[in-house]
Amino acid sequence: MKDSELIELAKAVLECESASITGAVKKLDENFARAVNAILSHKGKLLVCGVGKSGLVGQKIAATLSSTGTPAVFMHACDAVHGDLGVYEPGDPTLLISNSGATVECLRLIPILKKFDSTIIALIGNLDSPMGRESDIVLDASSMGEADPLGIVPTNSTTLAMAMGDALACALMKARGFSKEDFAKFHPAGQLGRNLLLTVKDVMNPIDRCATARSNTPVRKMVMEMTEKPLGAACVIDESSKLLGIVTDGDLRRLLGSFADIDSVCVGDIMTKSPVCVEPEASLGRAVELMEARKSRLSVLPVVDACGKCLGLLRLHDVYQPL
Repeated sequence: MKDSELIELAKAVLECESASITGAVKKLDENFARAVNAILSHKGKLLVCGVGKSGLVGQKIAATLSSTGTPAVFMHACDAVHGDLGVYEPGDPTLLISNSGATVECLRLIPILKKFDSTIIALIGNLDSPMGRESDIVLDASSMGEADPLGIVPTNSTTLAMAMGDALACALMKARGFSKEDFAKFHPAGQLGRNLLLTVKDVMNPIDRCATARSNTPVRKMVMEMTEKPLGAACVIDESSKLLGIVTDGDLRRLLGSFADIDSVCVGDIMTKSPVCVEPEASLGRAVELMEARKSRLSVLPVVDACGKCLGLLRLHDVYQPL
């Protein structure tokens, strides 16, 4: 195939899957709210169940729910009848996922789950199916056929099912009042958790480990200190340690192209006055915003207190460096 044909095929797939999700928006009804309320009203966990590609989607949905305040466990429909039903506690609701609504492994679970007093929520692509008739709540995940060239590979159906799972998770987050702080508690080892849980003072380089200079300090002397304390910048301070400016490694490279004799240059001639700064109590997430949400990204930030006193430096490397 020509490159242009491959690109057009990819566009067609994306457009087809997008249309399925857009179509599902129009079909959302009170059953969605019923499903959310059924999960909310139960103090235990939600069981998510499926087979094949639907099972893989179910694993993702369960993981998203668990990380956003709704305890959820994925259970493979085949393993369920071989001992995994022991995970159930009375009243635990179940989310069954099946595009056809006729998956045998899921269907044979329904009578058993009803004995556990489980509210059965079916996320299916065929409302007029055995699963649609036997479940307590039915969520319409019918797609516009599959998006692959043969029209048989789970593409549209799995994308839509996953999107419906995301909608459930988001609705439950909102209903529970789930906050960024709550999210961080469940993600302490990831960068998202670090950005929310840690503050600048937790990872910054204190001023005694930073190169410092006065505005009248010769550049050559400052370079020597920056070599001894290689953090990528020097803080320019006055007698009371108030920050006056900053000189970065980039400033030094530009200096060499502008001045023939650096011995005649003082720090005040090349420093950036009134640089972007961050307070020590700011979250790492806030620091990342200051450094990256700009055309010219910053690799280092001076850390100052409310009075403008320089407390140290925060490097982008420090933000992403594991403790």
